[in-house]
Amino acid sequence: MTTPRLTLAHLPTPIDAADHALEVAGVGGRLAALYVKRDDMTGGVEAGNKVRKLEYLAADALERKATALITCGGIQSNHARATAAVAARLGLRAVLLLRTTEPELRLDAVPLTGNLFLDRLLGAEVRLITVAQYRERNALMRDVATELAQKGERPYIIPEGGSNGLGALGYVEAMREVRAQLDASQSGGPRSFDVVIHACGSGGTAAGVALGAARYGVAGAVVAMAVCDDRRTFEDVVARIVVEARAIDPELTSLADLTIDDRAKGPMYGVASEEQKELIVRVARKTGLVFDPVYTGKAFAGLITRAKEGALDGKRVLFIHRIWCCIELANSRLITTWSITWCDSTTCSPFWATLSPRM
Repeated sequence: MTTPRLTLAHLPTPIDAADHALEVAGVGGRLAALYVKRDDMTGGVEAGNKVRKLEYLAADALERKATALITCGGIQSNHARATAAVAARLGLRAVLLLRTTEPELRLDAVPLTGNLFLDRLLGAEVRLITVAQYRERNALMRDVATELAQKGERPYIIPEGGSNGLGALGYVEAMREVRAQLDASQSGGPRSFDVVIHACGSGGTAAGVALGAARYGVAGAVVAMAVCDDRRTFEDVVARIVVEARAIDPELTSLADLTIDDRAKGPMYGVASEEQKELIVRVARKTGLVFDPVYTGKAFAGLITRAKEGALDGKRVLFIHRIWCCIELANSRLITTWSITWCDSTTCSPFWATLSPRM
């Protein structure tokens, strides 16, 4: 039986050779090759990795005759923004429970920037909740669903990050897409990869990639770079999602060797270290690849750490660029305080990453 799926993303996304990024980061020659899967190019306002999951989740919502999508995330959640965009596209109501550290739970007390601006622009109903309340997010979403049902709506709850067994099928399908791209390559590229590396924020992408990479012979190993929480937490979360995905598709019998690496998560969720910021800027200025500081930038920094340790010596690596970086970088509170020292062969001078001209 085929699992229902909508066509929401612009697919297939390109796979770009990116060895120059390794040279910029000081690990040139260590890997056999680096390729980047450009899932930052999956669409417009809904772009990023979340729309792949939403193709399955929104299809299920429509099958169930839902009239409203309910989900949750941080105040600048990419997943919430993508859900709001998909809901608007499908003519559904969106209710977003967004975590904030602001003392007052009033929308007029929160800067209307980045993803939050787009949530409002797209017509989503935003309800702010505290960090403590967010720990009970699943119960809160059920309460909202009950409230909407009492008003005659047919609510559909999408978990944090779209990360459940159904959502994970989006990245099983992504690995099928990669397999087709490798098979169709006429440029002498690899027939497979040794390892797939990506950022991990809620576990669904990791579960889908590990299942799909094994099923379609894309890679024998997957490294998920945690951007929050710790290794043990994500091991438990991913294991649960794998069980859920297999219940939907019993043919997902194999699993790539999955490693959760939690050393690149930085000071806290949403905050990159100074070294990670500097790497993001250096790679952008020397290669044109722009990584966001919340997910993909941290994951790439983790990739470079593993390369320096020798864990990737001689390996063909596929790195998934999973975030539409433009809106992340538009959130001024993330980046206007970046004061980084830029060094090249002849100069070393401070600059503001967002304001200074190219050197």
